[in-house]
Amino acid sequence: MRVISGIARGRRLSHPDDDSVRPTTDMVKEALFNIIQFNIEGASVLDLFSGTGQLGIEALSRGASSADFVDQSDKALKLVRANLQHTHLEDYAEVNREDALAFLKRGRKYDIIFLDPPYESSAIEKVIKTINEFDILNENGIIICETKADKHLPDVSFPYKKGREYRYGRIKISLYIRENRA
Repeated sequence: MRVISGIARGRRLSHPDDDSVRPTTDMVKEALFNIIQFNIEGASVLDLFSGTGQLGIEALSRGASSADFVDQSDKALKLVRANLQHTHLEDYAEVNREDALAFLKRGRKYDIIFLDPPYESSAIEKVIKTINEFDILNENGIIICETKADKHLPDVSFPYKKGREYRYGRIKISLYIRENRA
């Protein structure tokens, strides 16, 4: 697992030796960042269920202005902090040990939100509905969800809209966007 592009390009990221965190594969990560490449520069990013922090770190490396990392696991957050230090990106990041829904209800807004919860969890549906209800995305913001390929994700209401889905073997990347109100 490594940073693919940007100022921290090529740096290896730490990950657990066990199955407590399921990192996004480099292939899927590269495809995901190709999809959103024009939205990253200067973006505020939320890496919810951050695990190792690799998605938020990749966004920072590619020019995002800030990233919040949220996870409930002390082990995961220790990895996030170590990876931020290793990539010298800690000054642009905030690491939070908190429940995802409670964090979202704070009302902080973002340009990009990465959602990659444990595949067997039902959290992603609740999180998407909470983001929609509390209007967490800035205009033209994007939610990127990584799930199993057969996972059905909920519909959302205006100003949010379900976007394209991309399949990579047994993994699916789904996009949601926030449209302009005007």
